[in-house]
Amino acid sequence: MKSIYHNYKGYLIILVFLLLQISCDKRLDILPYQSISSDKALLTENDVLGTLIGCYDGIQQTQLYGGDIMVFNDLTGNSDNILFTGTFAELTDAYNASMTAGNIMTTGIWVAGYNTINRCNTVLSALDKVTSSPDTKNRVEGEALFLRASIYFELVRLFAKFYGDGDYAINPGVPLILTPTTEISDQNYVSRKTVKEVYDQVLADLEKAETLLPDFNQKYANKWVAAAQLSRVNLMLERYDDAASAADRVIAGSGKELSPQFKDLWYTYINFGGVTPEEYIFYIKMTNQDGINDLNTFFGTTIESIQGTGGRSDCKVIESHIDRYEDGDARKAFFMESGGNQYTQKHLDTYGDVPIIRLAEMYLTRAEANFRQGTIVGASPLDDINTIRDRVDLAPLSTVTLDDILKERSHELAFEGHYLIEAKRLKLAVGTLPWNSSKLILPIPQREMDVNKNLEQNEGY
Repeated sequence: MKSIYHNYKGYLIILVFLLLQISCDKRLDILPYQSISSDKALLTENDVLGTLIGCYDGIQQTQLYGGDIMVFNDLTGNSDNILFTGTFAELTDAYNASMTAGNIMTTGIWVAGYNTINRCNTVLSALDKVTSSPDTKNRVEGEALFLRASIYFELVRLFAKFYGDGDYAINPGVPLILTPTTEISDQNYVSRKTVKEVYDQVLADLEKAETLLPDFNQKYANKWVAAAQLSRVNLMLERYDDAASAADRVIAGSGKELSPQFKDLWYTYINFGGVTPEEYIFYIKMTNQDGINDLNTFFGTTIESIQGTGGRSDCKVIESHIDRYEDGDARKAFFMESGGNQYTQKHLDTYGDVPIIRLAEMYLTRAEANFRQGTIVGASPLDDINTIRDRVDLAPLSTVTLDDILKERSHELAFEGHYLIEAKRLKLAVGTLPWNSSKLILPIPQREMDVNKNLEQNEGY
């Protein structure tokens, strides 16, 4: 899925939603998102289609899938795998698990998330304007539901207690807003719904999106992207039968294939001229006109021998992480030394596409879910794990354990924004902190707390 081509921004100038655009420069304070006056409602199908493009433009911001969501998931408390040497206080606090409610970057994630959700809600409220065909109407609704669900999924995992940490039917999640905000009034100051209520909405949106979306949708979300996201959600909720089934639908029906070599998944601009690997299911498209993504910014570095690389060199990979890979593993060879430090090569390409979900993850999810259930949906866990191992030049296993599966998952998806989420899902310590430490939950932004007295702050802030 090509999430967004950045040159659509010129078209978006005609839309009121540019008023909602928050600054792309997180080094500056972020202004509050604004309301849309009632006389600016969407009036035609073209208005709705243009605003839907604005939803895609929203998710590709650096504060969201343009990198920050993944950066915070990989960096927070992660002293076991990363040496962070950057100078941004917001990320230093995340690395040390000592964030405050005034953290500008976590505020940026919150504001950009609800900004984008509001765009999706506006599209969903104007579906009656889409009259060219039932298929078009279904597609538009499915795309908006998928995008809204994806952002709520990220927000509830970052800003609330994780599933399994107490009673998720009681624990506060995030505000659940399902209608567009057209003006600011006391009714807009809503409280947090429970974690369960947010997950229930995410599941409902994704399940409906999968039924509405077409098999193929050019640059945008299709039914396989929705199914892939469903597999993630169900794995989080320990609904292993549903996780295996959704992953299997993607593997069997999407037409996607694993890249023959692990190295061909990266350097998409430097080596392949911007052609996206077939393995990418859900991703953000980068271009040399608008190529800023924060995985490259903070995990990348300039390698003089490779033209087109860049980054701040902030996130060094600790040698003990690399030592965990088996000898001969192509993934172990995919770290690069520069200036006496090791870096992952996944994010060196300044204009490389940002993968959010790859097909390899579907094999790993299906393997784990089948193993935990004692089922064989699509393939055996052993076959799926050997498929992943074969691609990185490792000998096949004769038997497989849960530890084998989780090790392959950890190595395959390292530094793609999974560390904190996986630690919480598997109830593993994060550095010196237990998996359910309140320090590993992002604070509700102080600016939101100051304005909305109905919000409850997370413990410790």
